[in-house]
Amino acid sequence: MTKRHKERHRVARVGWLRAAVLGATDGIVSTASLVLGVTGSGASSTAIATAGVAGLVAGALSMAAGEYVSVHSPADTEEADLARERRELATDDVAEHAELAKIYVSRGLAPALARQVADQLMAHDALGAHARDELGIVESQRARPLQAAGASALTFAAGATVPVLLAVVLPVGALTTAVIASSLVSLAGLGALAARAGGAPVLGSTARVLLWGVAAMGLTYGAGALFGAVV
Repeated sequence: MTKRHKERHRVARVGWLRAAVLGATDGIVSTASLVLGVTGSGASSTAIATAGVAGLVAGALSMAAGEYVSVHSPADTEEADLARERRELATDDVAEHAELAKIYVSRGLAPALARQVADQLMAHDALGAHARDELGIVESQRARPLQAAGASALTFAAGATVPVLLAVVLPVGALTTAVIASSLVSLAGLGALAARAGGAPVLGSTARVLLWGVAAMGLTYGAGALFGAVV
């Protein structure tokens, strides 16, 4: 018996992976930066913890809403294109066969073979064939607003949990060092995990996440310290 060949492609993960990485990164960076900024202003431990919890809740809900709205726009466009394609298939089937065959000719098939392929694919699933080969809509990469919103909100909350917990349990004097250290470790782990899940180089992905995380936390802490000094 011929051994079955299995391929594991990562492209189907693009939609939720992007939302999850964005949510987790934002959860770590924004919440840690918020905690550091309030700490730098000289606020009390209660105020710092309150700000962290508020940032976690508001950030998770904001990420969910933002992802849902942003991903829903391409989803609406896909549905509009598919609806138009259904109408064209219902009203001018001959032209749609010719259109699909022309696409296959442009990709290198002989005209006779292209027509045969178009006929067979349309007999099996006319809309699916046109969605894939004319519109470029692939099921594994369809826009899924609810999936993106859920992944983003959950991972934001997960990323924000560590700095919030530190703000709750640690005294103000130990908070800055602990938040920075834990955030850098979390960001490095997230960058490596995202790279492995997406098949990208681990070092480059981790370095990018750390660079922007350090910049955000440093600038926010500086802003908080400046504001606290002025006030």
